[in-house]
Amino acid sequence: MIREDVAFPSDGTTCRGWLFRPAGPGPHPVVVMANGMSSTKAMGLSAFAEAYAARGLAVLAFDYRNLGSSGGDQRGRIVPQEQHDDTRAAIHWLGRQPGIDAGRLALWGFSFSGGHAVFLASVDPRVKAVAALCPAFSVLQGIRTVGSAEGAQRYLSRVVADHARRADGGAAGELAIVAPKGQPCLLGAPGAYEWFMANRDATWHNATFTDCVARMADYAPEAFVELIAPKPLLVLAGRQDRLVPFAQIEAVLARSGATSRLDAFDGGHFDFFPDGPLHETAVRLTGDFLVTALAG
Repeated sequence: MIREDVAFPSDGTTCRGWLFRPAGPGPHPVVVMANGMSSTKAMGLSAFAEAYAARGLAVLAFDYRNLGSSGGDQRGRIVPQEQHDDTRAAIHWLGRQPGIDAGRLALWGFSFSGGHAVFLASVDPRVKAVAALCPAFSVLQGIRTVGSAEGAQRYLSRVVADHARRADGGAAGELAIVAPKGQPCLLGAPGAYEWFMANRDATWHNATFTDCVARMADYAPEAFVELIAPKPLLVLAGRQDRLVPFAQIEAVLARSGATSRLDAFDGGHFDFFPDGPLHETAVRLTGDFLVTALAG
C-alpha cells in the first residue's frame, strides 16, 4: 500500500487529502472518505483507509474546504452544500487518476459526513454504494430527541437572532464545536468534548460560524433517501448514541429500500473509531460490505 498526498480544486479552493493505493496495478475500485462535524482526516480516518487498501480498495480521505489541511480563508466554516460540492469535486478528480476505477466508487461517512454520503448517493449516479457510521440526518431533530423540545426552541431562537443581526449589517459570530460541560457549544452531548480533545490534530479548529449553525437547522439529507435503491447502503449505529438518535437513523433507513442494511450495536457515537470498543467490528463489517459492493 502507498499513501500519497494529493490535492484537487473545488470552486476555486484547494482540497487536500491522502490517496491510499493498494498493491497491484489496478484499476482499483475506490472509496471516498471525509470526517464528521469539523473533524479532519487526521482524526481517525487512516485506520479505516489502510484496512480497506489492504483488501484491494483505493481510498481517498480528504478534508472539506476551510477544514484541516484544505484551503479556505474562513477556517471552521461548515456549509452542507459546499461540502457536497467538495465531494463531487473529489469524484471528478478521481475519474482522471491512473489506476483508479471511478466507475466503482463508494462513499464513506461518519456523523455529519455520513448524512452527506447518503444524500449524494441518492442524487449522484456516479456513487455506487455507501457505508456510513452514525449518519446525522437532522441536527434539529437530534437536539430535540437527545435533549428536549425546549432545547430545540432555544436553538431556533439563536438562529433567528443571528439572522436578524446579519440582516442589519452585523457579522456572523462564532460558536465552539465542543466545550466543557455548561459552556455553549454546538456538540454538547456527553463524551463529545472528551473525544475531540483526545483526538484533535494541529489543523482542527474548535469553532464554526453562527450562520453555518443556521444552515444546519435547514439541512435534511434524508430528503431523497427513497431514491438510493437499488444501490447498497450499510449503516452502523449505536443504540446509546447521544448525538445522533438511533430512532432517527432507524426511521430513515426504513424508507431507503431493500438494498439498505442497518446494523445496531450497544454503544455510543464515537465507539466505532480507533480505540473505541466497536472499532474492529466497524472496520471488518464496512470492509466486507465495500469489497462486495464494488466487486467488478
